[in-house]
Amino acid sequence: MTHQLFKIIKTSSTNRARLGLLRTPHGVVHTPAYVMVATRAYIKTLRPSDIRATGTQIVIANGYHLWGQKNAHKTLGVQMPMMIDSGGFQMFSFGAAREHGVGKVLARKKRVASEQNLVKVSEKGLTFLESGKPKFMSPEISIDIQRALGSDIIFALDECTSPLHSFAHTKQAMERTHRWLKRCIARASSRQSLYGIIQGGRFRSLRKASARLVASQPVAGIGIGGSFGKQELGETLSSVVPELPEDKPRHLLGIGTIKDIFSAVEAGIDTMDCVIPTREARHGKIYTLNGPIDIRKGIFSGSRANIDRACKCSACNQKITRWKLHALFRAKDLRAGRFATIHNVWFFNNLLKNIRTALNGGSYASFKKKFLKRFDSS
Repeated sequence: MTHQLFKIIKTSSTNRARLGLLRTPHGVVHTPAYVMVATRAYIKTLRPSDIRATGTQIVIANGYHLWGQKNAHKTLGVQMPMMIDSGGFQMFSFGAAREHGVGKVLARKKRVASEQNLVKVSEKGLTFLESGKPKFMSPEISIDIQRALGSDIIFALDECTSPLHSFAHTKQAMERTHRWLKRCIARASSRQSLYGIIQGGRFRSLRKASARLVASQPVAGIGIGGSFGKQELGETLSSVVPELPEDKPRHLLGIGTIKDIFSAVEAGIDTMDCVIPTREARHGKIYTLNGPIDIRKGIFSGSRANIDRACKCSACNQKITRWKLHALFRAKDLRAGRFATIHNVWFFNNLLKNIRTALNGGSYASFKKKFLKRFDSS
């Protein structure tokens, strides 16, 4: 197993933040970077030509949803760095998340009614109940799926627990994840860079133990996955990152609000992925330098202002005003989702670009203060 070639360019003197280069067969990623979610090897509403134009450096697709397919780059329509997630998160989303009525980040008063758990877990692997029929995924099958898809970076199959699971249950799942990691290492090809995944849920002692185990394995990089409490991300990263080798890239799975970005960067995270920029765009939530707006609201029906001041995304360059975008959403015009997604993806990528510039110039603290003062989104 060859290591992903990762080079640290500069480190912060005040926190663990670092600038780096992640070299892949499909190009170089400047880190820290936001990884855009392309679940089925496309970003919803975007054309292939839109992806590069948004400043996107790297995307992540999902092995479970692409099961049985090949050549994810061909589907994406762009030759660019790509990650593939193992399918372990679907164990949570189809299983404990339904049963417990929660997401991977536990927020009070947001639980919903429980539903049927559609996943069975054993030492051999995961059995999904899909359309009433069982579908089995072992660590070896997960690696084979990811190999066929041809991504640059792949992830070991892991067992993602619920934030409501007990210490004993979480510990058992973590230890099984560690055993699965060793099976994934044995199965993986040197042509792809395999990341191991740290689990341990909301329990600091388990997270530290998992970090030490994953760090001891011959993996190219390290993913941090699993569930968190609403205020626990920073605490988890402060426990985990010191246990990790400096020369391997670190990826935060499925976390990426504006405040999470700053917390992750300061903790020494190199890449992170989340559906926030794309999913929220399709529902009319638009990110601006003064915070997010709901473009569907009537107050924008007469606004001739640009979507966001000083924005250089292709939607804003085409003079798509707030009124125009509002009207497209009201008419349920498919262009609404495309323009909104282009803007949001560009916004998040540009934020990471500005963070890299600030880190390089030694102005990160002032940049963060100024940005968050204007941007009051949680």
